[in-house]
Amino acid sequence: MKRIQLAILAPLLFVVTVSHAMTNDQLELERLNQIEAELTLQREWADYRWKKTSAECYDKFFVNSCLADARAKYRREIDPIRAQEVLLNDNQRIIRDRIKTERDAQRAAERADPKRAQERVDNEKAFQKKQKDAATRAADLEERRKDAPRRAQENKSGVKLD
Repeated sequence: MKRIQLAILAPLLFVVTVSHAMTNDQLELERLNQIEAELTLQREWADYRWKKTSAECYDKFFVNSCLADARAKYRREIDPIRAQEVLLNDNQRIIRDRIKTERDAQRAAERADPKRAQERVDNEKAFQKKQKDAATRAADLEERRKDAPRRAQENKSGVKLD
């Protein structure tokens, strides 16, 4: 009996854990993105119907009148979609700003952490040491390059020159 209950509860616990991983703002933004996709689909269908109707107008005798009616019908259909998109974009912008502000605050808190600060200092020291070692190696290599003709002469003659 307990195994069956655990088998049922395990996926529920996973869903609860995943939902807590995302903040309310992120969930809201995801929901708004879905609404945006639906509005985009509505807009595309309206565009399709308008283009189809406009193309059919050229088969009629009163082309300009037909085009004007098609355009008016398109405007009546697209204006509410556009109004919803404007509100949706405003809300998305606000939520993205809140998410960014929260992320920035979290990063600032991490930077203020003394353990992280010490880690950054240690990393800076290690970086400076690597830079110094690299400069030393480069200077040593340059010195050996300058000394190369003299060593080559020594190797040819078999006598050490000073």
